[in-house]
Amino acid sequence: MASTSTSSISLRNNAPGTRFPSSTTSKLLHSNLKFPLLMPATKATGIKSSSATRYNEAVIDEEMDKIRRLQNGSDVRGVALQGEKGRTVDLSPPAVEAIAESFGEWVINGLEKEKGRVVENVRVSLGRDPRLSGASLSVAVFSGLVRAGCLAFDMGLATTPACFMSTLLTPFAYDASIMMTASHLPYTRNGLKFFTRRGGLTSPEVEEICGKAARKYANRLAKVSTMLKTPPERVDFMSTYAKHLRNIIKERVNHPFHYDTPLKEFQIIVNAGNGSGGFFTWDVLDKLGAETFGSLHLNPDGMFPNHIPNPEDKIAMALTRAAVLENSADLGIVFDTDVDRSGVVDKEGNPINGDRLIALMSAIVLREHPGTTIVTDARTSMALTRFIIDRGGQHCLYRVGYRNVIDKGVQLNKNGIETHLMMETSGHGALKENYFLDDGAYMVVKIIIEMVRMKLAGSDEGIGSLIKDLEEPLESVELRMNIISEPRHAKARGIDAIETFRSYVEEGRIEGWELDSCGDCWVADGCLVDSNDDPAAVDAHMYRAKVSDEKLGQHGWIHLRQSIHNPNIAVNMQSMAPGGCLSMTKTLRDKFLVASGMDKILDVTQIDKYARTGLVK
Repeated sequence: MASTSTSSISLRNNAPGTRFPSSTTSKLLHSNLKFPLLMPATKATGIKSSSATRYNEAVIDEEMDKIRRLQNGSDVRGVALQGEKGRTVDLSPPAVEAIAESFGEWVINGLEKEKGRVVENVRVSLGRDPRLSGASLSVAVFSGLVRAGCLAFDMGLATTPACFMSTLLTPFAYDASIMMTASHLPYTRNGLKFFTRRGGLTSPEVEEICGKAARKYANRLAKVSTMLKTPPERVDFMSTYAKHLRNIIKERVNHPFHYDTPLKEFQIIVNAGNGSGGFFTWDVLDKLGAETFGSLHLNPDGMFPNHIPNPEDKIAMALTRAAVLENSADLGIVFDTDVDRSGVVDKEGNPINGDRLIALMSAIVLREHPGTTIVTDARTSMALTRFIIDRGGQHCLYRVGYRNVIDKGVQLNKNGIETHLMMETSGHGALKENYFLDDGAYMVVKIIIEMVRMKLAGSDEGIGSLIKDLEEPLESVELRMNIISEPRHAKARGIDAIETFRSYVEEGRIEGWELDSCGDCWVADGCLVDSNDDPAAVDAHMYRAKVSDEKLGQHGWIHLRQSIHNPNIAVNMQSMAPGGCLSMTKTLRDKFLVASGMDKILDVTQIDKYARTGLVK
């Protein structure tokens, strides 16, 4: 059995001016920083030895598929540590190195194409959340960037929005950045998010990078280790980013009595979930004069011992609500691990996430930009649409996936349709004024500014009053159907099932169901698509059907979506009628899944249980 022992890793501060060499070099063969190639010993049976090592084609294809499957829409995600039942480590240091090298090459090639000349000293930063696998995988990223010919900069503990802002704010202004995080997923997972100065990469771009990385990875199967000679330069960008947020609050509140401490009369609770969001307490709120006593789980801990760092998590919201009420606070804030999402709790203890958060942000944005279009994913309620329209806005339903929603907003603005807010029900939200960046901290900054303005105008109601007339759906259910297939065939089978659903609805085989529409968008080609001549690439197929009957009229909707994370299909339903979701589930089972034979390729256990008992679990 080959040894898998690892040496300790220590990223020390460099002397000022220290840089990586700008060209790929073979001098990296001796180093103090290294990581092992964690390849299963059983794979040796698929390798034939000769004077030049050759690989069995089937083995190479399998290894390449492993890297391609790490793509998760516009991100990369995988299992980085042992500990998940039924899952093996696939986001290994060699895999990460190959992906980072391919990203570095992609950045360099893009800059050379843009400038029309050879570029040197391309600078790339890396930030990470507190996950336990972060240290060893960071070394892999730096090694890959060096191989590509980039200069690497270590931001240490950081947030996803900060990584993007590190490409814009001086004196840093890096050419590109990588954030290492798996958001709210378990501590065993990790991943990569990629940025250039124009924003986050798209799914097709990440697919291209992973494709090139797969070939690199397969060609290095016999390699024992990858070594890094010189540590990257450590930089403190988070202080600059925090100052940037503080300045926005000070300038926009413009407090008439205490400009530099506009929050001195407010108590604000922050629940960072032991992720990267603690900085917002001591480096933003405290310095602006806020009282933050009672804040929760601010210290980073890669095991996330208290709850999932997720503004959609019921435990996270319940603990924050309790802290707000116990301390009579004006606001509670919940961040996810890497702070690209957030949720809040108002002074009355009401959780504001999902549709309620979108409604709150819509109310704020529509005050500033009357008549603007607001883009959301297609899982939002009919009541939210009415809420936006009643305030003079336009509501564009679009494909699920935060990158899809943001890109739709970018496209609408390019087409001359003013679109200032793009939000997904998960808590991802981006604003035109903030580079179309999904930044949970910036979203909270907007809410805090509105809260202070309301107080200065003489209102004691708090931010919850802005959404007091938002109706809640009577019923809301999410179910899952696992795809019965080998992993490599799951995507194709999922597409087949979703497209069959579309055909059944279009052909009128399900009475009272009709493909949903919104303005110039129509549910076709696997999504609520662009109506222009250059539609965005489809990363996952999905459809939403509105559901009506003669007695109630339109009372709900059902949305089927191919997951980009796992081999399953998500089924979301909402209804304004009692028993509406149960009725839709029975119809889905009987009139589509059984009638079409899709129950043979999909595990409908959860669907069947809910249809029989009305219980989700």
